[in-house]
Amino acid sequence: QVQLVESGGGLVQAGGSLRLSCTVSGGTFSTVAMAWFRQAPGKEREFVARITWSAGMTDYANSVKGRFTISRDNAKNTVSLQMNSLKPEDTAIYYCAKGRYSRSSTDYENWGQGTQVTVSS
Repeated sequence: QVQLVESGGGLVQAGGSLRLSCTVSGGTFSTVAMAWFRQAPGKEREFVARITWSAGMTDYANSVKGRFTISRDNAKNTVSLQMNSLKPEDTAIYYCAKGRYSRSSTDYENWGQGTQVTVSS
């Protein structure tokens, strides 16, 4: 079965950068899109960014637009999230997901275990 594993999370000071990676195993032949979501303590899971697997079309939440960049490497079966100018409000567990090109978490069939991103002020 499809398995997604995130990496790259950690603790960083405000204004700093982190790069998250998600490796997909079990086959990417049927992949339509990949996405990043995040969930802060006491908050609902929210959409961060999405990308189509074939053409690389992207979309971002307004809260991260201009600061985050999603990308994918089809040959390596990975999707990444470059996060710059990080703010304390970016603190959350970040999840990668595989599914249809959507902003809704319900449209994604496969999820990673999540990686913690903590931004200190």
